[in-house]
Amino acid sequence: MDALYDVRIVDGPAAVVCWALALAGLGSLVILAARPRNDPWHRILMICAGAVAAAAAITAVAHWLLVDIANVFPEDLPAEVLTASGFGVLGAVLAVAALVRIGFARRAWGRRVVAILSAAAMALLSGQLINAYFGLNLTLADLAGVSLSHIRPFDPSLDRSAHPTAALGAWSRAGGLPPSGELRTVQIPAPSSGFAARPTYVYLPPAYFAPTRPELPVLLLVPGQPGNPSDWIVGGRLRHKLDRFAADHGGVAPVAVVVDPNGSPSANTMCMDTKLGRAESYLVNDVIPWVKKHVSVAEDPSLWAAGGFSFGGTCAVQLLAKHPELVTSALGFAAEQEPALAKDRTKTIDLAFDGDAAAFASEVPAHFFASSRHEGLLFLAAGSRDQDFTRQARVIAAQAQASGVEVHEFSADGEGHSWEMIAKAWPSGLDLLARRWGIA
Repeated sequence: MDALYDVRIVDGPAAVVCWALALAGLGSLVILAARPRNDPWHRILMICAGAVAAAAAITAVAHWLLVDIANVFPEDLPAEVLTASGFGVLGAVLAVAALVRIGFARRAWGRRVVAILSAAAMALLSGQLINAYFGLNLTLADLAGVSLSHIRPFDPSLDRSAHPTAALGAWSRAGGLPPSGELRTVQIPAPSSGFAARPTYVYLPPAYFAPTRPELPVLLLVPGQPGNPSDWIVGGRLRHKLDRFAADHGGVAPVAVVVDPNGSPSANTMCMDTKLGRAESYLVNDVIPWVKKHVSVAEDPSLWAAGGFSFGGTCAVQLLAKHPELVTSALGFAAEQEPALAKDRTKTIDLAFDGDAAAFASEVPAHFFASSRHEGLLFLAAGSRDQDFTRQARVIAAQAQASGVEVHEFSADGEGHSWEMIAKAWPSGLDLLARRWGIA
């Protein structure tokens, strides 16, 4: 069973099987919907062209409803995702056409089953292509959540009070450290904000398990939206990345705290305190104090960084801009220039600030970068194919540089809005933090 869980689903044989099934399904649906033996070729071509046009129209309308009307996504979906979605819709359109053509004949149940299975095969490829684009679930284990089920709670033996600590600069690297760090999960209480967050994931590097723990730097990570904190564990391969860093630095790596400022996969609080939720207060007044009290970490803000992907990257920039007394570095992977609920900025202001544009403007990073000097570090990354977020990164970079922030930009060659972009950008961003933290 473990071997099956380890099968990659974004490429390799599994992807080939998905393609083979989908193409066979497409051929079967064309045959069932057009009946090549009976219909002239021009009619067959008309049926196929009509199905493609209908699928494209349905996909476009669905995208418009999700982005412009329902505000499920604050940005347009990537073209690759729309194309893959359209292929799945095409299967459904052809299946409907085939079922209509088959009619209600009693002996045609076999053809009906073939039509439904063929559409399912095309939908399977659609899902596989979308997952491969974002790079979230690389294996069957990721898709099934197997790796997450083995993560243990943050128990009292890991509490700051359970072991003596030493400042990172004065700590002597000990022998006998474990070869890798550990992931733990904890429900951080929210007495100040009252925010109903999902559980937090905490990565503890090998050095954390020394008899005397170093007061380690902190990397506060935020997932994208829609998304889950576990996305950093699965798609972000967080433990693997930080274990590798720790192996190169005598067991030392940041304590990574993956937090949830949204409360559910579909919610979008914009990482602010609004009528949508007190997300900022949760991070600032609940999460950060809890980490400082219960985890053996440094309290010096120069050893604290925030990071995130998309929505999470935007949130990281917000924390750097508004709370330099807590966080002085940020890794913004495909960050937006300002938080958003909808593609239309006016809708964001209406939904979260009751139409008060001045109130919204006073809470965005541009305001805080312009109103005070910052001495932090900001790493901004986007995929070379992700034109919109590349443009937004340039806007953020200019604002932060004008405020005094040390800004570094990274373009992941050939990548879009995906976890693979982060995989390419991560080493550069973490190296910058390591030098700032004095552990390079």
